[in-house]
Amino acid sequence: MTDSLPRQWMIRQQRQGHILCIVLDSENERDMRQSLLKTCRFDQYSSVYGATRLADLADAGPFVFAFDHVGDSRIDELLNHPQRNWGWFASLQRGDLPTLVKHWQERLIVGVRPNLALYRFHDNRVLGRALAHLSVEACPAYLGPAISVCYWQGKRWESTDNPAPGTYPVPEQPLWHQVPAPSQQADDIRLTNAHRYLLAEHVEAYAKLAEQHDPDNWLRSRLAQAQAWGWYAPDQLEFLLIQSLQASAYTLASHWQVRPGESPSEHFERVYQTTAFWQGEGAL
Repeated sequence: MTDSLPRQWMIRQQRQGHILCIVLDSENERDMRQSLLKTCRFDQYSSVYGATRLADLADAGPFVFAFDHVGDSRIDELLNHPQRNWGWFASLQRGDLPTLVKHWQERLIVGVRPNLALYRFHDNRVLGRALAHLSVEACPAYLGPAISVCYWQGKRWESTDNPAPGTYPVPEQPLWHQVPAPSQQADDIRLTNAHRYLLAEHVEAYAKLAEQHDPDNWLRSRLAQAQAWGWYAPDQLEFLLIQSLQASAYTLASHWQVRPGESPSEHFERVYQTTAFWQGEGAL
């Protein structure tokens, strides 16, 4: 494994007068984040989730850090371990760090209420797949003020130049939302979004569950059940998670089981109506 390509990319960007920055997955790189925070000036970093409706998740959200030197020893750890999928590098015009942060703040949420999800732009795998999928014409609205990006793509380093860096509105139907995700990463993203949803909306019940069960294993089993039933829509997953948290001994009643010949949509509607009836919220 070599870090020659990112080093060469950094040198080229600096020769062109650009500044360098790290888009860091803070949740999985807390030690690195703290190290960077201790050595960066106040104007050299920003929390992407801060000052947004996701501010409660800022500690686990992505951070962006600017750095001045290609030989900066702080980034050696990242270059030497790209398989940790810690994030990616970008180059910017001087003074554009706040612009880059604002750009991604406007692109954090996928979907509309009640079917919302977080877009993990800071994941180099997500970035790499999007750039492989998007046309050259669609890249500027995706990369925004980033002049160029450098990222680990599974087995090698890649770099992509933005043909027209700048400030762009979010398209009504962003093409990067239509990029197919590999099954394993789709599962990981679904797990992360479910975990964050329960922390944000049902933290007391989720904390009580954690006294008896490993939350990660429990969530995986719930999502596996949803997949087995063909319940993929956000409202279906939300319903299953909430009711599972509220169920006695965290065990769903027998009427939740799928009946012979029942389609996923018929199954969901029956269980939904039955649950509403027993909870005094509807009629069978």
